[in-house]
Amino acid sequence: MQFHYCPTPEATNTLSTAELRARFLIDGLFKPDAFTAHYTDLDRMIVGSAVPTGGPIALPACQETGTRTFLERREIGILNVGAEGLVRVGGTTHPLGHLDCLYVGQGEKDVLFVNGSSGKSEFYFVSTPAHARHPTALVRRSDVRTDPIGDPARANRRRINKLIHPDGVKSCQLVLGFTEFEPGSVWNTMPPHTHRRRSEIYLYFDLGDNVAFHFLGEPHATRHVVVRDREAVLSPSWSVHCGAGTGAYRFVWAMGGDNQTFADMDPVALSDLR
Repeated sequence: MQFHYCPTPEATNTLSTAELRARFLIDGLFKPDAFTAHYTDLDRMIVGSAVPTGGPIALPACQETGTRTFLERREIGILNVGAEGLVRVGGTTHPLGHLDCLYVGQGEKDVLFVNGSSGKSEFYFVSTPAHARHPTALVRRSDVRTDPIGDPARANRRRINKLIHPDGVKSCQLVLGFTEFEPGSVWNTMPPHTHRRRSEIYLYFDLGDNVAFHFLGEPHATRHVVVRDREAVLSPSWSVHCGAGTGAYRFVWAMGGDNQTFADMDPVALSDLR
């Protein structure tokens, strides 16, 4: 497991392009027949993937968590961004189609990722510390109903699909979903905001050969990183997080922190961006 420590706002302003990418970008997530995990200092979120192209892959016990099992004091949200697959939790098997999501609560000991029969299953996950147990719950992509928001004239017409949240699948602190764009729209989270009480991780996917320009940093001193398909970006509570792609894409957002209120954000006026 690799550790990631985000720099301070002041230090971020001094970093080179390569240093920015090393501190804020996570690449190489989806490795065939491997479990990959990155431990961050963003509310102790762990982000990673499991790609069981051969045999099943078990959620391992990790020395870094200081516990006997991965979920002894944690919860996890799993989103399948590949072909249909299976996740076994204890004695129960959960089929996950493309963009289906599974929440697994604190205390579950045995979690197994299994490839399906119709292609390559690719499971993306985010895990946060947990203080209480909530039941395992499956969210089907087909069951999520959300109205579009944004303005086509501003190229940000999009749908925000909430999967793990207080009005849906319950968790201790993890909030997770994904955003997708209508044709001709490419701007995400615009106008931008910060989360003083929460941290966030983005996974950009379905980019194909396109790229996304992800903006970070303090509002008066923004920086950017170029992001490619299935790469993740870390967003500290003090940082803006918005971006634009050269074509259509989706992104997974996951948050941890003081609360689970989706609208708890500090807006940044476009006139204040530098």
